[in-house]
Amino acid sequence: MDAINDFFTLLSSFLWGWPMIVLLLGTHVFLTFRLGVPQRRLLTGIRMSVKKDPGAEGDVSQFGALATALAATIGTGNIVGVATAVALGGPGAVLWCWLTGIFGMATKYAEGLLAVKYRVKGSDGHTYGGPMYALERGLNMKWLAVLFAVFTALASFGIGCTVQANSIALLANETFGLPTWLVGLAVSLLAAAVILGGVKSIARVCTVLVPFMAVLYVVGCIVILVMNGSYVWPAVKLIVVSAFNPSAAGGGFVGATVMMAMRFGIARGLFSNESGMGSAPIVAAAAQTRNPVRQALVSSTGTFWDTVIICALTGIVLVSSIMAYPDISYTDGGALTKVAFSKIPYIGAPLLTFGILTFAFSTILGWSYYGESAVNYLEVKGGKGDEEVKEVYHSRFYRILYIVALFFGSIINLDVIWNIADCMNALMAIPNLVALLLLNGVAARETKEFLWGNRLDETV
Repeated sequence: MDAINDFFTLLSSFLWGWPMIVLLLGTHVFLTFRLGVPQRRLLTGIRMSVKKDPGAEGDVSQFGALATALAATIGTGNIVGVATAVALGGPGAVLWCWLTGIFGMATKYAEGLLAVKYRVKGSDGHTYGGPMYALERGLNMKWLAVLFAVFTALASFGIGCTVQANSIALLANETFGLPTWLVGLAVSLLAAAVILGGVKSIARVCTVLVPFMAVLYVVGCIVILVMNGSYVWPAVKLIVVSAFNPSAAGGGFVGATVMMAMRFGIARGLFSNESGMGSAPIVAAAAQTRNPVRQALVSSTGTFWDTVIICALTGIVLVSSIMAYPDISYTDGGALTKVAFSKIPYIGAPLLTFGILTFAFSTILGWSYYGESAVNYLEVKGGKGDEEVKEVYHSRFYRILYIVALFFGSIINLDVIWNIADCMNALMAIPNLVALLLLNGVAARETKEFLWGNRLDETV
């Protein structure tokens, strides 16, 4: 097991190294300008996300699709992940994380557009889509579509399932002294109550859970910023200055470099919002929308909320807390986050615990749909007369296996699984980026016709 763990640790470091960071960030910047800077229509996307699109095809509302995607992306990375980036790359990492979110909105926009453009309706009446369908139907590259589906299915059991359940079990054990097996059983039963109902059930829960947990966490951040009032603006200035001159942060950050700030900030932003990874467009394809561009705008707001708002708030909270309380140890991301929130009297620590628990549980729900969609593509597509029966069978089998994996993920050591999951996530991104880059002309034409041609209300 040590040898296996060492192998995947090395592979993960390679896959998430500078080549992947440059490829992802380069795609973000390229699509931003290739599509005419769709970020300019952010407010339009936000308005559309909370409105229904009556008469449009799809399984869930646009907000339901957005909430499910956010459920999978808003997680512990928004809290502990940003703290780790600050600890390793200095305060300047926050700015690079934020910039990644700004440009990443264009990639998330393009992913949503292609997902709806190439989606299909199954024999069961449900809508299916995502990078595998764009690769097959848009580029005739079914072999690469199959690889993406395989990587997605494997990743769902890692980053979306076992590691989240493990995080919940360990946190509950440390905070409340609950046995990990009992927590695992509770998580499995709660997830089963939602997952077994399919995408509509998942979307219903996410539309309630995601806004609630996000608002509660943001309120907590604002309370800390009020308490750190006199340090907030200095913290913002330090974040900007140290992004290009890390030594300006002083103290334990003296050893940080611009490259370190960029690496850890960009990597955290990319990993947090999943723009370019290809996961979010799977659920975007199920949205009830009149045309691909409408859902593309809605999808792009996910990166805005996840990184531009939540990750940025977290970063400012952490840096201002370091300045306000010099005794804080900022070499450990998790410890830094706990200390920052513990400054809120009485409810600070419980608020952080609740945030991590709900963020992790919502990730479980979102990724269950991603994995199921990948399995359906691999096992059912192109079936014969009994296609509908097989589709139901495979969906149920996957859901049950996913729920069982949640329990075992809560009680076993997951060092190897973490590293394998990181590798699968990186391997998912490669086929998806191929689709985005080779189909950029399709995305550009649709954008020019519907977005810049003021035809957003037309049905296609």
